[in-house]
Amino acid sequence: MSKPRRAVPARPRRASAAGVALMLGGAGVLLGVSAGTAQAAEVAYATECIPPAISGLPPVQGTTKVEITAPAEAKVGDEVEIVWKFVQAASKNPNILDLEANTVQPTGTLKAAGAQTGDIAMQGPRENPPIPKNTDMKLSDMKGRLKLTAPGEVKLTPDAYNINVNKPISTDTKCAPKEAVKQAATIKVTDGGGNSGGTTGGLPTLPTSVPTGLPTGSSGPTPSESETGGDDGGTSTGGGTGGGGGQTDFTGKEVQVPYECKTPIGDKNATSPVQIDAKKSGEDFDLTVRFKKSVMDSPADIPKDSVKPSMEVALGGADKGTVHVEGPTNSEAIKSGEPIEIPDLTGTYKPGASGESTLSPGVLTIEALGTTTTCTPAKSEVSLTLDTTEQASGASGGGSAGGSAGGSAGGSSTNGGLAATGAEDHDALKALGLVAGTALLLGGAVFTFMPRRRTR
Repeated sequence: MSKPRRAVPARPRRASAAGVALMLGGAGVLLGVSAGTAQAAEVAYATECIPPAISGLPPVQGTTKVEITAPAEAKVGDEVEIVWKFVQAASKNPNILDLEANTVQPTGTLKAAGAQTGDIAMQGPRENPPIPKNTDMKLSDMKGRLKLTAPGEVKLTPDAYNINVNKPISTDTKCAPKEAVKQAATIKVTDGGGNSGGTTGGLPTLPTSVPTGLPTGSSGPTPSESETGGDDGGTSTGGGTGGGGGQTDFTGKEVQVPYECKTPIGDKNATSPVQIDAKKSGEDFDLTVRFKKSVMDSPADIPKDSVKPSMEVALGGADKGTVHVEGPTNSEAIKSGEPIEIPDLTGTYKPGASGESTLSPGVLTIEALGTTTTCTPAKSEVSLTLDTTEQASGASGGGSAGGSAGGSAGGSSTNGGLAATGAEDHDALKALGLVAGTALLLGGAVFTFMPRRRTR
């Protein structure tokens, strides 16, 4: 007799057509959800960036590459978020100074066209890694919001943007397309019955204009009635004269000094009116050097105690050497656009020889925000001639100051370069962008961090 067969469980049947339809339907629902998710597209366009006016730098020509992310689909009445990611900025941080972390902030404009038109304000946080000099700028992602008001296709195109750096001072570089920019993203808007509205969110691009007018400077005493022509080895002559006959106050002649300054952006030349006055104290003289009509409107907000000028007054005639004079730092913060007056530079002259000694504006040194720069006269211009009596340890033959007020003589850099930065004072300002003292005194020799090199 045959053995009964073991019962074998039946294999599961294949899904029926109905089951397959249900599964495909579910997948369709899932795919339908993704139809409205964000889309991203990258575009590149030729760009011109304009550095701050105070920099004297030429426009930068480069290529901007951005990625725009926006919803693929939305309904009328929705307010959607749009993200602008910088793949590549149009320029580099030039080979001047390193930028600290979290000092750079971009703002910009995104154009909406098609079913809805308008400008969408975009802004990124002030977040960036340290940016070494001569490396690519690292800009944060910008975001903006758009309230959809009409059905159809809304086309998004990147437009102009602005780069702000807040240290050592707040400066802006404005970048704008130099060609027609391709569309970067499209939002398909369906009629959802929402209320109409406009663009919202984001902050407008910050104003970047910089005042450059030169106001009238403060006036000093008029020259003494007696003027003579002291001789100083081929230099110009004709400064004010004094020193004998019981007179104690001596007013020098205003002279035009052609300064030659070396800066990180090249050589800068500027002519500044300068006057040297003296007051006799025993056999010494208290000197006051005045910069007249050589001030300018502040190019940006400048904090208090951040700029300190000094000079080595050049001696000639009977005496030789230099006298160190210096001025105080700015006692109050100076707002952008406000006129700046240069403080008087003072020091004590101890004569090193007897006879007629001449005094001429010499090497100008400016210490500003941790940097030092020097400006050298192209030729000597005598402002004052004094009758002097030789004093022990006087100036003659020393080659450095015979006396000083509040500072030692010499020691100023003569190579025109900038000292290493790294001042830790002034939370709002760090030394990475402006030789402020030179800007104030000469209205010309300044530099900024802003990009100036072409992007390869």
